[in-house]
Amino acid sequence: MDIVKTALIGIAIGMANVIPGVSGGTLAVVFGIYDKFIGAITYNVKKLWANRRFVIPIFLGMLFGVLLFSKMITALYGRFPIQTDYFFTGLILGSIPMLFVYMVKGTSQHNADEAQTKKLGAAKILGIVICAIAGFALILLFNYLEEKFSGPREKLGNLPPLSLPLAARIFIAGVVGAVAMVVPGISGSLLMLIMGVYPIVITSIPALLNPETTIHAFFLLLPNGIGVLIGLISGAKLIAWLLKKFPNHTYAVIFGLICGSFFAIFPGVNSFTGPLMVAASFVCLVAGAALSYFTSRFSK
Repeated sequence: MDIVKTALIGIAIGMANVIPGVSGGTLAVVFGIYDKFIGAITYNVKKLWANRRFVIPIFLGMLFGVLLFSKMITALYGRFPIQTDYFFTGLILGSIPMLFVYMVKGTSQHNADEAQTKKLGAAKILGIVICAIAGFALILLFNYLEEKFSGPREKLGNLPPLSLPLAARIFIAGVVGAVAMVVPGISGSLLMLIMGVYPIVITSIPALLNPETTIHAFFLLLPNGIGVLIGLISGAKLIAWLLKKFPNHTYAVIFGLICGSFFAIFPGVNSFTGPLMVAASFVCLVAGAALSYFTSRFSK
């Protein structure tokens, strides 16, 4: 029974990791397995095998959740691209208030009892502001360079041609997304969306099941899978160290990245074709903001 329960939790976490703005780490906290999940991420094969009754069902469940929900996201983006973009924009807006709290307090709600939150001095506030501005500027620079040298961001649909620069970008996004995945309140898929890789990955996953696109999709997903594996194993320890040594500044950089990402994701108002689309897009914006905001609060 415990194995079935663990697998179901894994499915929920996998589905959450597909939605930009929703944190799989937060759900791990909600289900009371966060510490066990972080402890299971290791290079130590003996430790993995010793925890196999937890490791196997949780990761198989996550894989199934990703496969299931990626197909749904692809279908929604294919039929309602503008509304889906507004939903993703709402997810970004909804995550900003909680990230601001994390930045100021230097802790997520998950480890608030363990952290010793102190009053911020002028020097520390200045450092936090600089880190937030750096994160904001970094994402704007990244988007500028991407549009200048790589053209506009990919949308869900046809798989892009394979290339070494694209594989490198997919790999880096996988590492970054996986590192973010282990932090409660931070969405790994949201960071992948910011980096322009999310549409490629989310389209490639169901394309694996199509015999005509299996090989193409596999080689698009391979660098992402390797990046995710490296990011999960290395990122758990790196993030734990950064949040222990420089918690406010670490969250400040993430806060800046998320705020800057609004300008990269927001679809604008030029694509509206009538009042019905305006209303639907507004509802999607509000729904995305509410979903992101309230799920981030579950890590309290």
